Amino acid sequence: MKQKSIAILGSTGSIGTQTLDVVRQFPEHFSVFMLSANNSAERLIEQARQFRVPHVVICNPQKYEQVKSALPGVQVHLGIEEACDLVQAPEVDVVMGAMVGFSGLKPTLSAIRAGKTLALANKETLVAAGSLVMGEAERCGARIYPVDSEHSAIFQCLEGAKGNPVHRIHLTASGGPFRTWPRERIARATRTEALKHPNWEMGAKITIDSATMMNKGFEVIEAKWLFRVPAEKIHVVVHPESIIHSMVEFADGAVVAQLGSPDMRIPISLAMSYPERLALDGKRLDFGSMGGLSFFEPDRKKFPCLQLAFDAIGRGGNIPCAMNAANEAAVAAFLSGGISFYDIPRTVARVMDGVDFVEKPVLDDIFATHQLAYQLAQQSFPHV
Repeated sequence: MKQKSIAILGSTGSIGTQTLDVVRQFPEHFSVFMLSANNSAERLIEQARQFRVPHVVICNPQKYEQVKSALPGVQVHLGIEEACDLVQAPEVDVVMGAMVGFSGLKPTLSAIRAGKTLALANKETLVAAGSLVMGEAERCGARIYPVDSEHSAIFQCLEGAKGNPVHRIHLTASGGPFRTWPRERIARATRTEALKHPNWEMGAKITIDSATMMNKGFEVIEAKWLFRVPAEKIHVVVHPESIIHSMVEFADGAVVAQLGSPDMRIPISLAMSYPERLALDGKRLDFGSMGGLSFFEPDRKKFPCLQLAFDAIGRGGNIPCAMNAANEAAVAAFLSGGISFYDIPRTVARVMDGVDFVEKPVLDDIFATHQLAYQLAQQSFPHV
């Protein structure tokens, strides 16, 4: 495999740092052309020095001078528009889309329009603008490889399908930290409790999304776009051990599954090196000592965000975008201590019903819907 040059959008977050772990292990296969961060200036500086990166982007203007003065000899850029330009550079082979939230949409589209290979970890891009993103990828010949463990699993299962149509996708979910809690106790859940994921180490926003199961709803929408499968053919199943990362069922009843330890570096490295697999260090499955694997139907009364996601994709148009924006605002408010756990789905449902419906949104509609829905959500908790 020839060495690939990587641009990382969101290098200081969980996916970004694990991407750099893969680069560190395989310097003969990967080099880093660009790193970007929003606020984490110290970590960005440390990463740029360690990996001798020629370009860094800091999006917070208040951190620009700090980063620039700490990195002589490195081209330091300010703002998301600079990141959009850099991902299109001819030196870039693979763009790792690891930014969290709606802010990842612009640079992701920029990479796609340049025909880059995209390793996509940013869920919100496809949730908010799936039709537009996939349409641009097809038009520009960009390849998208999923980084989510579940979508990477589906991708791997489909690789052996030889074109046979999918009967159903089984999308696995850990169930989060509150799977066994009664609804009354979940209603009193604190920020600290919600951030204690049983299996995965992730950033704060995605960890809360896992606790509400909105994350799984997002993944249903992602799977619809990535694999061209209608939502009614996507079945969510709770699998607390997080060993089976997802399954694909075919017409004859056969089910193909992908298994592995809960280590995000596995789907990250595959997205970066496909079609080759790299010999990662790390824990391997020990089937002799694994014990049993369990599966449950999700409880949509305890976790109404999952149903809201199915409702959003059923309504279509700009409604998934509104859902995503409202969720971003509500999760931020919950993390700051301003609202309760179940205020998150209540806010999302209210905003989904409050925005004007656009059946076939263009990009301007998506940005307008996001802004309006975020504002509507914030108005629900003006004291935050």
